[in-house]
Amino acid sequence: MIADKHSMEGTIQKTLFTARLFDGFWERWVAHGIDEEEIKGVRPLLTDKESWVRLWAGLAFEKTEEAACFLDKGNRFEAETLYRKAGLYYQFVQWLIPEGNEKKIWMEKSVLSSRLADQLSAVVTTYTELSLDGKAVSGRVRKPMHPQGVVIMVNPIDSAKEELFSYETDFATSGFVTLNFDGPGQGETFSVHGLKATKQNWEMYVDRIIHYAKSCFPSMPIYLFGTSSGAAWALYGSGHSDVVKAAAVSPAFLEEKRQMPDYFTERLTYISENNQVPLPSLLDRPFHRPIYLFHGKQDVMVSDQHIDLLFEQLPEESKLKEYENEGHCCNFKLGDIRQLAMDWFAQ
Repeated sequence: MIADKHSMEGTIQKTLFTARLFDGFWERWVAHGIDEEEIKGVRPLLTDKESWVRLWAGLAFEKTEEAACFLDKGNRFEAETLYRKAGLYYQFVQWLIPEGNEKKIWMEKSVLSSRLADQLSAVVTTYTELSLDGKAVSGRVRKPMHPQGVVIMVNPIDSAKEELFSYETDFATSGFVTLNFDGPGQGETFSVHGLKATKQNWEMYVDRIIHYAKSCFPSMPIYLFGTSSGAAWALYGSGHSDVVKAAAVSPAFLEEKRQMPDYFTERLTYISENNQVPLPSLLDRPFHRPIYLFHGKQDVMVSDQHIDLLFEQLPEESKLKEYENEGHCCNFKLGDIRQLAMDWFAQ
């Protein structure tokens, strides 16, 4: 179980306090494309929700303006990159706000910027919705020329698909189709369509997206790639008969008893149903497909012991890569990790 829902203002203040005081808060966002110099400039000024929204939305708008200038000059590549960054920054704006119409508005701005980037890309992008519990699950499918396989991205519970554009880019550049969806409690699926997360609907979601991938690309091998809670669900999904391999970075364990930060546990109460922790159990699960497991030895959320116990359960073809100086999600090695996973998928 997770904590009872607190006041939204209290949760926002705890998040802001963490952002101002703890460097580690920013690692994920730098890894996904937020500029470090811009963080240094605005971080001391993030005193309330209004300043957060004003500063990050202002930087997002600047990037859309810069993108338009590059487009006028015929530089589609730089324009695409800036629109994707604007989408990330708008994503960061909405991320602070646990729920409500304001969150939805900024989410829609993020999606719009991302789609403007898609229009400039050589990689074809289509948008689709799957039905789950009578509500829509929103997703993006990107297909490069001459694809060699399909990578289903299974994202952390408090991430939205637009945040992880660099993952899509890396996979597409190496010739993989990407399926990048907002699961229950995530992104558009939560903010626009109102679907909260439970363990049960995450099981259905992972099974359904694998089935969807197979129906769309029946002749291609299917791989899963996930980080944190997404890694746990990638491990769950590896049991599906249509999955060939899975890569899991810092999988979150239901069995882990370590204390999560207050701002994070409170945020979960807004996006999950009935105070459930939407995670599968990993330590009593049979695994039949090869897994590439990645772990940071400085991870304060996932213990070495649980990683070792998990690795003992995996098939012989599986691999474990540990980084001595990395923490949760191995943020400073994610580019290398994606490359290692892609090389392994292609073998």
